[in-house]
Amino acid sequence: MITLHGATKRYGRTTVLDDVSVSFGGEGITALIGPNGAGKSTLLGLVGRLLHPDAGRVDVDGRDVRSTPSAQLAKTLAVLRQDNHIVARLTVQDIVELGRFPHSRGRLTVADREHIDRAIDYLSLDEYRHRFLDELSGGQRQRAFIAMVLAQDTKYVLLDEPLNNLDLRHMTEIMKLVRRMADELGRRVIVVLHDINFAATYADRIVALRDGRIVADAARDQIMRPDVLRAVYDTTVDVREIDGRPVALYYG
Repeated sequence: MITLHGATKRYGRTTVLDDVSVSFGGEGITALIGPNGAGKSTLLGLVGRLLHPDAGRVDVDGRDVRSTPSAQLAKTLAVLRQDNHIVARLTVQDIVELGRFPHSRGRLTVADREHIDRAIDYLSLDEYRHRFLDELSGGQRQRAFIAMVLAQDTKYVLLDEPLNNLDLRHMTEIMKLVRRMADELGRRVIVVLHDINFAATYADRIVALRDGRIVADAARDQIMRPDVLRAVYDTTVDVREIDGRPVALYYG
């Protein structure tokens, strides 16, 4: 399990995550939702040790992330940031190979190459294997990055706004792939999403943040209610059932 114990993060006098205690890992996909500045990416950053808490503690499978050796943590937890500053003249093959670094330390074994090939195949990227990133569409690039974290072969996968800058078709494609990773491969995924309808469609659990605090945490159908969503976003949200699923309608 991933557990935050009173985790707090401040920048100067501004508290962006405020005494948060929560656990993840019991469900296939947990979506973090909330308005801009709610603390979603900060929470993910603390879990992935991209940020350090000013108070509290974060444990991954009972080990404090601050004292866990990086190589050990990277075999348990993979992080895909929303700002991937990776050189464009790397190929899909190169990117996916990076996911094996915690295991290979740069010297790929037969087992490493099997993981790489499986990830590329799973994301249907074989025909793009030798293409450079800047030759791919946004959706293809995102699939390559997800293949990288899949090749890392970790129990937990953290995805920070993986749908950014994608069109509707590619957003749907990515979320279907994430759902398959959870269902077929047993990954425990924590994903930051802005679109609450994607969260309601693909996540098992939704954790809603506002002003650095958790304001709702429940199964998706319990979150998709007008009163709950108003408390999260401070705006009127109508929820209708369409084909047996709750859908949020908001008009600004």
